[in-house]
Formats: sequence, C-alpha cells, structure tokens
Amino acid sequence: MFDEMLASANGVRAPYAEIDRWIKETGLDDLQARRAEAETLFRKIGITFAVYGEGGDPERLIPFDLVPRVFSGREWRHLSRGIEQRARALNAFLWDVYHRGEIVKAGIIPADLVYKNEAYLPEMIGINPPGKIYSHIVGIDIVRTGEDDFLVLEDNCRTPSGVSYVLENREIMMRMFPQLFSGRRVLPVDQYPAQLRATLEEVAPPACKDDPTVVVMTPGSLNSAYYEHSFLADQMGAELVEAHDLFVEDGLVWMRTTRGPRRVDVIYRRIDDDFIDPLAFRPDSVLGVPGLFDAYRSGGVTICSAPGAGVADDKAIYIYVPEMIRFYLGEKPILKNVPTYKCGDPSDCKYVLEHLHELVVKEVHGSGGYGMLIGPKSTKAEQEAYAKRIIADPADFIAQPTLDLSACPTLTGKGIQPRHVDLRPFCLVGKNVRLTPGGLTRVALREGSLVVNSSQGGGVKDTWVLAEDL
Repeated sequence: MFDEMLASANGVRAPYAEIDRWIKETGLDDLQARRAEAETLFRKIGITFAVYGEGGDPERLIPFDLVPRVFSGREWRHLSRGIEQRARALNAFLWDVYHRGEIVKAGIIPADLVYKNEAYLPEMIGINPPGKIYSHIVGIDIVRTGEDDFLVLEDNCRTPSGVSYVLENREIMMRMFPQLFSGRRVLPVDQYPAQLRATLEEVAPPACKDDPTVVVMTPGSLNSAYYEHSFLADQMGAELVEAHDLFVEDGLVWMRTTRGPRRVDVIYRRIDDDFIDPLAFRPDSVLGVPGLFDAYRSGGVTICSAPGAGVADDKAIYIYVPEMIRFYLGEKPILKNVPTYKCGDPSDCKYVLEHLHELVVKEVHGSGGYGMLIGPKSTKAEQEAYAKRIIADPADFIAQPTLDLSACPTLTGKGIQPRHVDLRPFCLVGKNVRLTPGGLTRVALREGSLVVNSSQGGGVKDTWVLAEDL
C-alpha cells in the first residue's frame, strides 16, 4: 500500500510536511474536539446525504475527516492534463455515436455495446448541441497505487455529484484552521461556481440573443443530492426550479415568476434522462416538463448535460476510452484505465468465474458502490450467488483486480491512521475546458475497507493542490 504521507524513504513526503507538523502541534485530543465541532457546523449548514432504503431518518451527515489530502503542483499538472484529455475524448465519442458512428464502423467499439446500451437514446440521433458538447460536467474517478501511478476507475458524464462538499470542506477548514492557509500555497477552489456558470452560459442555444438565463432543475427536496442542487444554484445566482416552475410554449422554455413568465435558455438538470419529459420518455414522470425535449431538439433551450450522455460512462464503454483518445484526438492516453475483464467475452468470463475470490466485480450500469462483489472480502456463499448472476447475464458485468489503493492519514478513534482514498475532480466543458484544483477526496473510514462511496459508509476530505512543487 502506498502511504501518501509516509511513503518517502526519509519519512514524511514533502507535500505533507506542513500537515505532519500541524498534526503534532495540535495533538490528538484537540483534533478530536475539532472534529466534533466540524460535525456541528455541517449539521447547522444542513449538509446531509439521503441514503435510500435505510430505516428511520434517511438524512445523515457524510463524515468529514479533518486531515487534508495533498497533491504537489507536479502531481496535479499530470492529473489535470489527463482529466482534460479524457473529457474531450468522451465528448467526441458522444458526438460521433449520435451522428456517423465512425468509431463503431472502424471496429474499435462493438456496435451492440453502444446502440443496445440502455443509456443510449435514439431520440438524440442527429441533434447538434451547442459546441458539440454533450457532457458539460465530467467527474473522473481516479485511484492511486504508487508514487506516480494514477489510474481512472470510472467516468461520470451525466450528473456527477459531490462538488458541494469540495467547496464546503474547504470553507470549514479555513474557518476552523485559518493558520493552515496563512502564507501557504494552497490553490483556491471557490472559483468553481463562477466557472460553472460561465460554462453553462457558453453553451446557450442559438435562439438566445441576450444574456442567457440559467436555472438548476432538481427533482425536489427528497433527492439525495438536493442540498447540492440548492447550494450550486445559490452560488451561481441561478434559480432552483422543479418541473412545475417551467412550461414550454412556441418551442421555448419559460419559468413562472411573480413578475410573469421569464425565458429560460440553459437548464443544468439534476434529474435522470427518463424523467426529463413525459411526452418524450416516461409518460408517468411528474418530475419532467412536457415538451421540454422538443424545445431542446429545436434549439430553443440547452440541457446540461445532454440527454443520452450516459452511454459514455457505462462501465462496459469505459474499457474503450483509451482507444477513444487515440481515435478522436490522435494522442497517447495520459491516464491509464484499471485493467478490466469483460464478462460478455467468453474467455474473460471464464477467468472471472474462476477468480471471483480475488477480483472486484461490478454491474456495468451500477453506481454508488451498490451491486459489487469485492472478492477478497466476500464469503464462499456470496461468491457462488454472484457467479449465478454473472452466468445469467454475462454482458451485464465487468471485473477488475483488487487494487491496493493509496492511503492518506485519517483521524480515527485510535488516532491518526492510514485509510484508503480515491479522487473525483470535476471538469467543466464548454467553449473552454475548466478544472478546479483538486476535487472530492472520498475516504474509506472502515479499517481495511476499499469502498469509499458515501452510500457505503465512506467519508470526505479537503483536497489541497499546492501552487509550487515541494
């Protein structure tokens, strides 16, 4: 296991020197007390996360760890180039598969994986979104296994969540420990809302002739990420709307206000494709706006991210992203994928079934850490039950080796201990590509656990990028 703070032969790695000094000067008792204080602040602010299927009150805090994760300037430059490259390739892929399908014709990606994918929307064929951008907010999940070994675990091209925690984690740390930021070279993250707004305005539809009106569309307060929806709307100075706040007339979208209807140009939607428009997709949807998809198709409004963008982040498609980079950009991939077995391939499936005890197996359409089998942590009975699921529908699964994820110092009941982490940076794609330094570091708080998802008991950390190499 690579310890991001203590992996140096000389002890503490250079990016963590200040953190190590701060931990020692503060002391464990004070850190524990400050953690309780931070939890109180989060609760007062109202940052909660709904976990569906739990008994009792589903609202709970995502645990916040006080010890920041730190990247040097050199490390971040490498990551940022790879993230931006990947976001450009994913958008090129989406444009292609909804138009000529050249990558399929070239035999690089099997047609069935694209055109029979449940996330592929035939209704999007031939539609030309502004700037040829389909995925405007791309969340790239990255894991680290060594000093210079960063791997992409998965892509999120629809409505990746978690950026509110990036901003609030930093706010809490600056409020509680201002001395950590005094005179130090930690790059700021508070420009994200302005950058998000600029990105959304850049993709306003052709029908928009004035300053674009941007709204954030939420399914409502019962959604697990509702806090983030309202937070981002507030930070951008945009209206937070639900379906009943909008209507379509003459091919345009309008928002009901106390001063009468107001034209809407760009919708940052945080609802799933199926629920966007009951006339185009699910007729029983009460979360969507009748006629919205027709208005989008005719260029009267821009929906961000575009319907159908999810085909690019399907776990079966993920395997081919390095080839997308070569095919569309003519570049060598900067960030590698995790080695992946396709259970839809008979030889791969045979290997997976014989090695379930040592692999991580995932549903290709799954998310949030649900529906996974972590082989080394599973029982024989669990492996046998999962094998039956794979045999019943092999194409619905992929498998990856159990990675020895890097670990960061984390405050636990037993003191400062290493815990496994991953990283989700948020890349904004409009006329320009923008990337806020750092991202959401998720941490597996249970000792030995590799599952960092908040829905599975994970927590979050502030993520630092240093302005200069140390």
